[in-house]
Amino acid sequence: MRKHHLIALAVILALISGTAARAEGNLAADATRLPELSLDSTALSMSQTEYDLETGKYYRWRITSDGGEEFQVIAPNLFRNAWINQVVINDLEVKPLGLSSVEFDDAGSIDIWFVPIRPGRYDFGVAGYENRGMAGVFNVK
Repeated sequence: MRKHHLIALAVILALISGTAARAEGNLAADATRLPELSLDSTALSMSQTEYDLETGKYYRWRITSDGGEEFQVIAPNLFRNAWINQVVINDLEVKPLGLSSVEFDDAGSIDIWFVPIRPGRYDFGVAGYENRGMAGVFNVK
């Protein structure tokens, strides 16, 4: 029985040391800037409809609205499967514990800094306008 315990302990230590080696360094340093998502209220369009991301990589996503319509950008499944470091609005930082969407009542930009932690295909878009073409996808590998 002791031999089984020693083998189990060896396996656990190997797994822990392997995980620690992959997690070294500051994941929240030097964020990769994603192409900006610009929302056009006149054409009811978005500048980007697809993003390709990698798990464990730090990203900065800037969303800009022209302010002609009230837009709510939703990406709840992506945000549930990512670590959200911060949301920045007019140089003011919000450190959320979870996120579902961001909303524009006027013209401006919002930056979302995050690390995807689970691979998958995650939809995003503007609530109520998805069927009019204001929808896209994050492909996370």
